[in-house]
Amino acid sequence: MGDRAMKFSASHAKDAVFEQRGLRSCFEYRDLGISDATGGKVLAHVIRAKPGAHGGFGWHKHSVDFQMYYVLKGWVKFHYEGVGEVVAEAGSCVHQPPGIRHAELDHSDDLELIEITLPADFETVETEAPESAAEKQPETATAG
Repeated sequence: MGDRAMKFSASHAKDAVFEQRGLRSCFEYRDLGISDATGGKVLAHVIRAKPGAHGGFGWHKHSVDFQMYYVLKGWVKFHYEGVGEVVAEAGSCVHQPPGIRHAELDHSDDLELIEITLPADFETVETEAPESAAEKQPETATAG
């Protein structure tokens, strides 16, 4: 079985190190050790905003099998293909289906979230805005 390659992992807040490596320069990333523990099958990290670093991101998509994030603090606003604007606040959990086009519109200075992807390494492709980008009204994702 493929599970034999997996190993135990524990990551503690007292030992946390946030680094400026990652997809976006306005965020800092804390690796939770899951990629190493799963042989690259899964990525789990904490992402937090660098205060004052905003601007949003253009339309893009990720080549993943699974992607979700859970907001710990603050808020983030995305526009999703076929959905419209979604504001995810502390307690919100968002699943982004594989390949969905999306654009980050804004986030709070205190944003902190956990993101999980399968696999750990994946490609991000810049795209054009989908035709549906103007079709939907804003929606708020709140803790349920």
